Amino acid sequence: MKRSWLALLLLLPFLLVFGAFQLAPLAWIALNSFQASDGSWGLANYGEILGSPFYLQAIRLSLEISLWSSVLGLVISLIGAYSLTRVESRLRGFVVAFTNMTSNFAGVPLAFAFIILLGINGCLTLALQRLGLLESFNLYNRGGLILIYTYFQIPLGVLLLLPAFEALKQDWREAAALLGAGTWQYWRHIGLPVLSPALIGTFIILLANALGAYATVYALTSGNFNVVPVRIAALVSGDIDLEPNLAAALAMLLVAFMTLITLVHQWMLRRSRHVQN
Repeated sequence: MKRSWLALLLLLPFLLVFGAFQLAPLAWIALNSFQASDGSWGLANYGEILGSPFYLQAIRLSLEISLWSSVLGLVISLIGAYSLTRVESRLRGFVVAFTNMTSNFAGVPLAFAFIILLGINGCLTLALQRLGLLESFNLYNRGGLILIYTYFQIPLGVLLLLPAFEALKQDWREAAALLGAGTWQYWRHIGLPVLSPALIGTFIILLANALGAYATVYALTSGNFNVVPVRIAALVSGDIDLEPNLAAALAMLLVAFMTLITLVHQWMLRRSRHVQN
């Protein structure tokens, strides 16, 4: 009993920080999302967002960019993490350290690097055009943003998936081979079921990472591309009209979407555990 109280006492600073910087801001945003600009309470902000083609376009573009970059990042990370488990430990350690460093390479520096490489007058763009390998490439549209988002998703995905691959024991593959199972059968009945919780969890983290990205898209397009983080920033710190309550409603729609995805993830985890048992 004494140890449990001591453990709770040691957790108290963490709980205070979590409540002050996570729960309290979320509660404030949720409360203010129901207050209109004239001071009345209700669903007016949500009605304005869902009835506006401009805000619906921002939501659609954010979801498209986030989904495509998360899927592409997950596939490339899956191949990369599997490849790292097949190489010697020294090289794997170097690549993991490098991946850990590049996972923090995002925001304004990443946008600036891509502008230098693949902008309208980027060095790589001009070189490919001179060689006749590229006619035109626009870094500042949806395709360019998907490319940049995928780039900063890959290191995070590799770091998240590598422990899951290392948990696959070589004995399982050998036992499956002794029983006559081929490579496809091993991955279908053993490898992928074991990896599925990590794959789904990594996808959700990558999706949340992309949905909340702001600095990269703002630095690349100067805030002229219509995605939800840019719209939220414009509503709370724009030059024309400030509507923080409308921004709170936009933020809560993102929270609701991520909550739905997380609940689906938890349901799939429970179902997979039930099937395995």
